Parts: sequence; C-alpha cells; structure tokens
Amino acid sequence: MTPKRHFGTVRQRTSGRWQALYFHDGKAHSAGTFKSKADALVHLSLVDADHHRGAWIDPKVGKTTFDEYAERWLNQRNDLAFRTRELYGYLLERHISPSLGRTALVALAPSTIRSWHAQLAQAHPSTAAKAYRLLSAILRTAVVDGLLVASPCKVDGAGVERPTERPVATVAEVGALEVAMPEHLRLIVSLATWCQLRRAELLGLRRKDIDLVHATIRVEQSRTVTMGGKSLIKEPKTQAGRRTIAVPETVATRIKAHLDRFTGPGPDDFVFTGVTGVPLAANVLQVAWQRARATLGRTDLRLHDLRHTGLTLAAATGATTVELMHRAGHSSSVAAMRYQHATKDRDRIIADALGVFVDASSLDSNSGDDSVSE
Repeated sequence: MTPKRHFGTVRQRTSGRWQALYFHDGKAHSAGTFKSKADALVHLSLVDADHHRGAWIDPKVGKTTFDEYAERWLNQRNDLAFRTRELYGYLLERHISPSLGRTALVALAPSTIRSWHAQLAQAHPSTAAKAYRLLSAILRTAVVDGLLVASPCKVDGAGVERPTERPVATVAEVGALEVAMPEHLRLIVSLATWCQLRRAELLGLRRKDIDLVHATIRVEQSRTVTMGGKSLIKEPKTQAGRRTIAVPETVATRIKAHLDRFTGPGPDDFVFTGVTGVPLAANVLQVAWQRARATLGRTDLRLHDLRHTGLTLAAATGATTVELMHRAGHSSSVAAMRYQHATKDRDRIIADALGVFVDASSLDSNSGDDSVSE
C-alpha cells in the first residue's frame, strides 16, 4: 500500500529546524521553519485546508501594508472627481494612515478597526463615518484582488452619518441677514434662500445663466475652491442638478439691480465678484457671512442653512416632493423629504387658523351656558 503523501514537503535545515515548502500556481512558497518535523507537517495541513476552502493568501502579498495598497487603490481610481480625490487623500493622511497605515493588510483585525473608529468618532463623528466608508471601500477591493479573504470592517452603522437637525431662519431673519451683508453680496442671501442655490452654484453663476424676461435662473455649473486654493469649475454631478429655477418677482427685481451695479457686461462674467472685480473667493464670502450672522446673534446658521430654510418654506406652501426635488436639484426623494416639516412662521399661521375654531368653540360654549341659566 502506497503511503499517503503530505501536502508540500519538509526539509531539515543546517540549523536543525524544519522548513515547510509547498507549490501554488507553479510557484514555490515557504511556510516558514519549525522546531520539529511534526510541527512543519501540521502547518502544511492548515495551508492545504486554506487552499481547499478558498482562504489561502499569498504570504508575500499578504505582507502589503495598508498605506501601500491604499496609495495604489487611489491612483487607480480614475473615476473620482477632483474634490472627491482630494477628500479621500485628506482622510487617508489625517485620519486613517496614522493609526493603520503601517499595518499589513492581513493583520488588520475587526477589533483593531473597531478601536480606531471608536476613538475617531468620539472627537469627530461625521469625519469618522466618512473615513470608515473609505476604509471599507479600500478593503473590499483588497478582497476582490485576493489580498484578503474577507474585509475586517465589521462595525455596524460605522459608515452612517447622523447629522443634527439644521437650524431654520425665520422670514424676518432672512431679511435682516441680507441687510447685514455687504451691498455687493446681499443678493447671495436672496438667491440662497428663495432660489435654494448651493454655495458653489452661487459662486459659479454667470450673467448668461439669468433670464430676467422669464424670471428664471439656469444652473449649468458650480465653482469651488480646492484645499490648495485652486478655483475649480465643474458641471452638476447629476442631471437633476442641471435645472432651471423660477425666480420670485421681487427677487428678479433685486437681481436686475445687482447686475446693473456689480456684474460685468459679458455673458460669461460671474454674477458675484469681490470689491476689486475678481471672482468672489469662498473665504471672502465666508467672512462676510460670519459677520452678518453675528449681528443677529445667529452664529449657529451656516450659509447652506438659507437653502434649507427656503426649501422648508417651499414645503410649507404645499410644494410636492417632486417639486422640491426640482428646485433643490435632488435626484433622491429622501433628500427632499427632510424639508417637509414645520417651521416657526408656518406654525404661527396654523395657530392663527386654529384660533378661529377656538373662538367659534368659545361662542358655542357661552351660548350653551346662557341657555342653561335661563
């Protein structure tokens, strides 16, 4: 009877230790050295079992550190927008690599990632969610590439951001904020609120995007500033973002006055510029906004909250979800639904309307008391 052959081979080195060897895809692999022949054979049996259940990882490839793989992963993502790539680079450099970068991929345990996330989430919850999503995406690709058997990202809900409810300005506060802004930037408050434009859409708005005859604004591009200070022009990410918005008549009048005073005559001239005529810088706008909101004691308001306010008020007028999606440039109804909640101004209108019923109820009640007394 032919003796059963073991997977791989073992040989004794001059040091007296036993080396375990095996072949995979025509390549020789060393499984390390062991004190005894029996130990070497046991280890080869484990490697053989990994082969059969599809859990084998090339030892050399498995030593790849997270930093090495993440850099390669990012360089191969040609589909990423510039700002997204910039964000990923920032998250890797500042929040992921300092803790996990030098660790071999195969050594990244769920407990290690859970500890890293918990520490980051304690100080920066939103950033922790973004960083975890990025880490998870990279490690899922590592599984596809055969560097990992399974992703060690096992923290339930770690990639979900739970933003707090954003504040809403009252109608009176919107008017006060507009007055508090520098004259050449007052229209920003109107367009952010009543036309629900994003900051980047406001910065990218050109004279030719505005149709005063039909009182509409066409959103065709946005202008952002990179972390390196470079101005970046880009088209809307989705078809929903490319939209034509109807402008309230009063706002259209304000737009005409602004164009006459502060905007260049060319069709491609930006609607909003600095005092010297150069395209408005994001940091200049931010400083003006911070000063304006401070005068009202509403330092909790972000410029983006004006858009939130406008969409909330639009919902209060009875706008449908589809209509809100159009004005906001949303492709998801989930995003539009968040604006369909009560506002202080609308709540007062409802309260006053209910007051009519309260008065009627009181009259009926008094009438009933009189009849009893008689």
